[in-house]
Amino acid sequence: MKCKVMNAKKEELMSVCEALGMRGKMELGPIIDTVSGILSDIRTRKDEAVFEYTKRFDKADINAQNVRVTEKEIADAMASIDPKLISIIQEAKNNIMAFHEKQREDGFVMQVGKGSEIGMRVRPISVAGVYVPGGTAPLPSTVLMNVIPAKAAGVPRVVLCTPPRADGTIAPVILAAASIAGADEIYKVGGAQAIVAMACGTPSIPRVDKICGPGNIYVNTAKRLVYGMVDIDMFAGPSEILIIADESANAEFVAADMLSQAEHDVLASAILLTTSSALAAKVEEAVDRRSEKSLRKSILEKSLANYCAIIVVDDLDTALAFSEELAPEHIELCVNEPDVLLQQLKNAGAVFVGNYTPEPLGDYFAGPNHTLPTSGTARFFSPLNTGDFVKKMSVLRYTEEDLKGCYQSVAGFADAEGLECHASAVRVRFEE
Repeated sequence: MKCKVMNAKKEELMSVCEALGMRGKMELGPIIDTVSGILSDIRTRKDEAVFEYTKRFDKADINAQNVRVTEKEIADAMASIDPKLISIIQEAKNNIMAFHEKQREDGFVMQVGKGSEIGMRVRPISVAGVYVPGGTAPLPSTVLMNVIPAKAAGVPRVVLCTPPRADGTIAPVILAAASIAGADEIYKVGGAQAIVAMACGTPSIPRVDKICGPGNIYVNTAKRLVYGMVDIDMFAGPSEILIIADESANAEFVAADMLSQAEHDVLASAILLTTSSALAAKVEEAVDRRSEKSLRKSILEKSLANYCAIIVVDDLDTALAFSEELAPEHIELCVNEPDVLLQQLKNAGAVFVGNYTPEPLGDYFAGPNHTLPTSGTARFFSPLNTGDFVKKMSVLRYTEEDLKGCYQSVAGFADAEGLECHASAVRVRFEE
């Protein structure tokens, strides 16, 4: 299973960027039509529609009596899981919480005039909605990375939706992770119908203020359509990693890290930029050998052939220029002096510095969030963080004396905009 190996100049690298930016792009018209229909139906028929879609798509008989996960179901799930895994999840939770608690913002008050003040107050949203996909394998790390920032922000009610299995149950490890992370309510609903239900609210599923969490194209389309009714985290695309390496890098490490992302799905991208032809050859051999033995060989065959590459460049400056244009979700700096590149780097979701900071460390355990901007959006989006679950209010408190000192300026500004009533609302206090 070969990925492309090439020598490239700066101009050629830009065409690679463009090709990667187009991956995952598809004609969304039919999908938008389908999801719009689900949105309209749930708005009208509420729970009835949600449960019908759950039966159609997940083959599960869910109703108002069993849609919410019970305390007993959670306790049974916790009891069924290897205590060592529970311990690992708890340790990861502690790391993630510690990191996100550091992100909390305080408001401020500043004095103006002779006794007036202006400031900002920071308040958590009231209800956060977390979506955790089902798919071929349960993802407890997704639970932690989406619930914990909300709890660190002080959100009092975190609602989690995840698809049920055909027998109406949820994977025990998902329930355990949700309990450890601090989710307040868990509902057995998945797909676009879960997103719409959380956005609109139904008799069984509460309306939330913000929805976060990954999903398939239908889930992401639903998030786009309900944006404005509620806030969302970001528009996620296929996963990606860029590795910049020189002759000091370990070829086996680099190959393993590339495959760790390429195995996500057939659209995942793994790119190595290196100044060493010798390293490129070793990584090519290691990628091929390791992928042949992988349990996810069928996925790797497609992602490696279509969206992965080993590229030899003239120098690290060329590699950095490519990275800044690509704005990768993950970037690893496997070079002699990684801090030199780190200081110059501006566009990336998460940076992994040195040969002993593999990307999966960030996926599961270290503490920084693994919900990251993809497809070049790291140019303007940030990782999911505690600040995503708060809102800010401006506060103004003026004394009569201070307002008298500036009211003519305020009224003059309003006059310039032709807004007479604005001007009058200030002048009436002193002139009328």
